[in-house]
Amino acid sequence: MKRYGSLRWILLAAGLIAILGLTGMNVYSLYQLHRSTIEADRQPKKLQVAEFADKVRYRFFKPFWGLSSTNMERFKAQFQKNNQFTNEVNKRVRQAANDSIFTNIYFIPSNSGRCSQFESILRYEAEQEKFVWDSNYPNTVCDGMGIARTQMKALVKDYEYNNKAIFDTNRSITIAFVDPSAHTILGYLTMPINQEYLKEHYLHNELAEHFGPEKQTGMQVWLRDWTNNEIIASSHPKAAYSNDQIQYKQRFPDFFDNWKLEVAFTNSSTVEASNASLLKNLIVLGAAVLLLLGALVFMFISAQKERALAERQAGFLANVTHELKTPLAVMQAAGENLADGRVKDQNRLKSYGTHIYNEAVRLRKMIEKLLDVAKSDAGQSLIEPKPVSLNTLVNDYIAEHKTYIENKGFSLHTSIADDVPMTMIDIDSFETILGNLVENALKYSRDEQYIGIFLDSNNNEVTLTVEDHGIGMSPQVKTHIFDKFYRGEDAMTAQTKGHGLGLSIVKSLTELNGGQITVESEVKKGSTFKVIFPILVDPPPSAHEQLSSDGNKELSSASITQN
Repeated sequence: MKRYGSLRWILLAAGLIAILGLTGMNVYSLYQLHRSTIEADRQPKKLQVAEFADKVRYRFFKPFWGLSSTNMERFKAQFQKNNQFTNEVNKRVRQAANDSIFTNIYFIPSNSGRCSQFESILRYEAEQEKFVWDSNYPNTVCDGMGIARTQMKALVKDYEYNNKAIFDTNRSITIAFVDPSAHTILGYLTMPINQEYLKEHYLHNELAEHFGPEKQTGMQVWLRDWTNNEIIASSHPKAAYSNDQIQYKQRFPDFFDNWKLEVAFTNSSTVEASNASLLKNLIVLGAAVLLLLGALVFMFISAQKERALAERQAGFLANVTHELKTPLAVMQAAGENLADGRVKDQNRLKSYGTHIYNEAVRLRKMIEKLLDVAKSDAGQSLIEPKPVSLNTLVNDYIAEHKTYIENKGFSLHTSIADDVPMTMIDIDSFETILGNLVENALKYSRDEQYIGIFLDSNNNEVTLTVEDHGIGMSPQVKTHIFDKFYRGEDAMTAQTKGHGLGLSIVKSLTELNGGQITVESEVKKGSTFKVIFPILVDPPPSAHEQLSSDGNKELSSASITQN
């Protein structure tokens, strides 16, 4: 049996690892499925945000849509002739001039040198529908042209299109006119952006229109200037912004470099259903795992206990076999001598008879103890509880066994209360309980031979205390002393006869009579057992005297049950 001990531990570890591994895989799968559901729900919303960014971008390019079909040779010739654009391009410039998103439109030829506040450049005059020279223009114009010049200087040699739109963040847009055949820049058309209209009207209205509450889009969108930590516009003006709730960010393509669309998703019915499903699955999975782990650990512990019990039973069988052989051998030898008729002396006949009687009593007690255990295991322990005054029973026990205890060399100390309330208890059971506890104290005391028997009560309970100053018990031994066949593993226990049944019987009988037993013990300082029974609240009239009389009669033949 021992050789399988390591295998059991290995199988337990393998079972635990398998359960935890499968649980981890299932939890991971559940979360992946949940994330996939959320992502599938959010993907259309992300596309909607990206489409909004493209729409805003198209707002700036709309006036110049189709400019790529412009003949750059004709454009160049027309400008060199009168500093004006061709009708085709001029039509698009006129559309841009009528758009509130731009404040003005400026043009600087590529050969005009650096842009500065003191150098005149062309400004489009909407009323005259032509460009005029103007030296009073904002720095934004030169900044936008400067950025465009820098970029186009690196691109122009390989650029294949006739125009290139370049943004100066959210301040201006510059369109570079390119002659792809000659790989040269013809000029830069710069349009400063109307900041007030852009922020207060256009973006605000567009966000409300696309993502406002009435749309039920399942998200809140903020336009944020991340360099200045400023909210430019919001789809839900009353919603407070918090960076912790942002779940998605969308940049604008090629413009508004310092601005981002930041999104907080609100749970849709699909996500709510997925959350509820995930929670239910995790609860069910957790309960199943706990059940499996509990069952596995329970079976393992049960197997370990069965193994320990089997080992104790094997030791018990070997021990009790020896114990049974001893009185039988004595009885057999004495019986043979008597049967042969060789013993004639009366003293020797009496001695042989006494031996046979004592060994027969010892054998009967051992058999009765085994029968008590068997009945308890089979649920057949029959008790007949009666209203009893325990002080009478304990006093009678002490009177009957005091000489026996003192002859063993023990000092007996007692304290029995006179006014102990009656309890419902089986008298035979109580005799067995008290006898086993006293016998235990006698067996496991060496240096200081002391036994204390005390009985007291409170409003609810009657407490019997048996105390000794013997070898005591370690905490580990104390947790098992009420187990069948268990005996502490130490030198003194090994030298003391016993089968590990006495305290098991005491506990079983105590509980059958509605009581409970506790023990306090310290190694080399002794043990204190306390047996507690509930009091009988309403005893029947005159029952005390009758039961005391019956108890006296029955206790006259009581003896100590050996452990």
